[in-house]
Amino acid sequence: MATTQKPRRVGMYENVKNQFEKAAAVMGLDESVRKILSITNNEIVVHFPVKMDNGQVEVFTGYRVQHNNALGPYKGGLRYHPTVDIDAARALATWMTWKTSLAGLPYGGGKGGIQLDPKKYSQGELERITRRFTYALGDNIGPEHDIPAPDVNTNAQMMAWIADTYMSTKSPSERSKNQHVVTGKPVGSGGLEGRDRATGFGVVVTLESWAKLNGTSLEGKKYIVQGFGNVGYWAAHFMHKNGAILIGVQDATGTIYNPEGIDPEALLRYQSDNATITGYKGTQDYPSEDFFGIDCDVIIPAALGNQITEDNANTVKAKVVAEGANGPIDTEGEAILLANGVQMIPDILCNSGGVIGSYFEWLQNRNGEIWTMDDVIVKLRKKLEDAFNKVINTSVQYQTDWRTAAYIQALTRIEMAYKQRGIFP
Repeated sequence: MATTQKPRRVGMYENVKNQFEKAAAVMGLDESVRKILSITNNEIVVHFPVKMDNGQVEVFTGYRVQHNNALGPYKGGLRYHPTVDIDAARALATWMTWKTSLAGLPYGGGKGGIQLDPKKYSQGELERITRRFTYALGDNIGPEHDIPAPDVNTNAQMMAWIADTYMSTKSPSERSKNQHVVTGKPVGSGGLEGRDRATGFGVVVTLESWAKLNGTSLEGKKYIVQGFGNVGYWAAHFMHKNGAILIGVQDATGTIYNPEGIDPEALLRYQSDNATITGYKGTQDYPSEDFFGIDCDVIIPAALGNQITEDNANTVKAKVVAEGANGPIDTEGEAILLANGVQMIPDILCNSGGVIGSYFEWLQNRNGEIWTMDDVIVKLRKKLEDAFNKVINTSVQYQTDWRTAAYIQALTRIEMAYKQRGIFP
């Protein structure tokens, strides 16, 4: 008997290309610029050996994809995760080009990382892996060329190791000029106050703007968060300050639910002590596959890509999905949400607080300044609210959805740069 073959799942890079092509067609993007932006500039793959604590040598594969630098140096994170491959790096690097352009930053887009599960390695091993990866990348990164930052499973400490390793390869007189080779460093090592919360804060600023646009506020709104790492926690922290009620959380360890509300600060303490969110007092375990169907007002996916798909999009009851992660909704899932009237704050707008914060840190290091938390929060809010309003205005102008509008806004700025400068030679 013949069987019906399930449609092939679209990959992240294919999603990005689909989104790009849709926006390019709607806006009538210059054909030459369209060709340039449809491919990456450089794709770096490095294989490097590292000695483990037991004396054995492991060989790791690292990636750095540089998509476009028409507006300035490549900018984007490094992630340590088993799903890191060239397809994921291409997708994430391309998203960074759109994200930095939309935010009005003097950057292009890059992304990369190492294919590994960091939980399987000691702190000493992770330091050696990070330093050896930095050395292998060599001058493919640099403070005026390509500036990495933290991403999934990487943190401020790792950025400090990268900065130290990179600076160590320079002559003594040049070392101090290279501190801004990475952003997201610890405050004591040139980092920015508030950089840790910038992405989560940005998610909530865009949700505040969404609420204002819809004549309401976040007070009393029920929401769920997928991923309770840096982005998910800080988003929950600032949602709590707005009077919103967290009712569901999902991460790699499980899914918890309490319709009466979950205290994000207490949950963070529990997670820190137990390395899991499951079992937190007052909550019940919830079927992970039904998570996005929880009856709520707001969904914040802040984990990995391709989480809301054609398999579960019809279960979504929320009024809005705020993309704290990159690409959490695939093309088919998005079409279903749009048809069902669910609003989506696209990733290149919603989670751009992180790269805006990185820009502030880069400026701070470059100019020898020290910025306060108050400086950072005020400047972040202004940039995010400006970007949100531009997306809404573009959406009205082109009579299109918010994601396509965000892309059009980003692409217009890059198109102008190419038209003004011309193509060498």
